Amino acid sequence: MKAKRRNEASEETRASIRELKARLSHYLRLAKAGKTVEITEWGTPIGRILPSSGRIDERVQSLAHSGLLAWNGRKLRSRSPVAKLRTRKTVAQLLIEGRH
Repeated sequence: MKAKRRNEASEETRASIRELKARLSHYLRLAKAGKTVEITEWGTPIGRILPSSGRIDERVQSLAHSGLLAWNGRKLRSRSPVAKLRTRKTVAQLLIEGRH
């Protein structure tokens, strides 16, 4: 079964689960090289292996391209905390106390 397809414009490669399992190192090398690997099950896309980048703007753009993020590009404004602690203890300390 030939399930892989390469689209040079978007630098995306398709691989079935079976092929991915058999050639995982190859597809990880492609991701390291900046290419996206789309994983399919019976021809239907079910996931992606995205290249990791060190720059946050590239990662945000990649997430937006994959449909996992919707963002207008503006910075978020500062907000005050939703809740305040009445004691000098940290949230972590209160959680540990609550477990006892």
